[in-house]
Amino acid sequence: MSKQDLSHSVPPSSSRPSVTAKLINGGVAGLVGVTCVFPIDLAKTRLQNQHGKDIYKGMIDCLMKTARAEGFLGMYRGAAVNLTLVTPEKAIKLAANDFFRQLLMEDGMQRNLKMEMLAGCGAGICQVVVTCPMEMLKIQLQDAGRLAVHRQGAASAPSSSRSYTMGSASTHKRPSATLIAWELLRTQGLAGLYRGLGATLLRDIPFSVIYFPLFANLNKLGFNESTGKASFAHSFMSGCVAGSIAAVTVTPLDVLKTRIQTLKKGLGEDSYSGITDCARKLWIQEGPSALMKGAGCRALVIAPLFGIAQGVYFIGIGERILKCFE
Repeated sequence: MSKQDLSHSVPPSSSRPSVTAKLINGGVAGLVGVTCVFPIDLAKTRLQNQHGKDIYKGMIDCLMKTARAEGFLGMYRGAAVNLTLVTPEKAIKLAANDFFRQLLMEDGMQRNLKMEMLAGCGAGICQVVVTCPMEMLKIQLQDAGRLAVHRQGAASAPSSSRSYTMGSASTHKRPSATLIAWELLRTQGLAGLYRGLGATLLRDIPFSVIYFPLFANLNKLGFNESTGKASFAHSFMSGCVAGSIAAVTVTPLDVLKTRIQTLKKGLGEDSYSGITDCARKLWIQEGPSALMKGAGCRALVIAPLFGIAQGVYFIGIGERILKCFE
């Protein structure tokens, strides 16, 4: 899960934290957020990848079946990838955001909402250097349990097409991020890890375009002249509402990204040559409603992530940690 724009969910103030403090805050928010909402993100991936409702009826059904079949830790398949890469992801995003803010605005402050939005979009574009391979590996691990159930239902059928194989190893062998990454690099080079790059950009850029102005306007409604900013509770709710709306709006693009980045397919499931091919097949075979698969899960994932980020920045964890070393 990429935690889109967590590091930008706090309104600017006269006393802005340093780059190091923002990096620590973003990293802590990402780590805590991944731990709290990752099971819902796993359910989102499995719901988006399944054709129809043959295995899971919805989010709750998916989580219950996953817990029964794979145990509690099964709901955290792929979390290690996110936990490992969330800090460099934030480092790139924060450094890029500062660069674009200084480039687009005279003093780097948020005077022009359009320029701030462009700065965020520029940071999001740079961030996909880490986000794309991170989600690529995460999706394979998250979807492995669904494929295992799918295979059990078609045990007598020949194995489906595979985009990565481990020689004669059993297709039932539980994959690991290291093994998948090594096989992709060996067989396809860096392009294998960046499969779905275009779809990732098409999802993340519109998200930023929607989120930034929406959050700024919602947050402005709670501005307090005595403190010079909105209250924590108001900023928290503004971040949750703006994040959820933006997440649900770009869900069709997230569905396309998930389908394209999924390497192993179940019996009878299509492979896709690109964004247009994926959208066309999805529309014809499953109907327009398939493009909104996992929308509720995305809202439930993004809203707490932004709330957690608000809490981390409001408390000033990064600043407190840096003070300990002064």
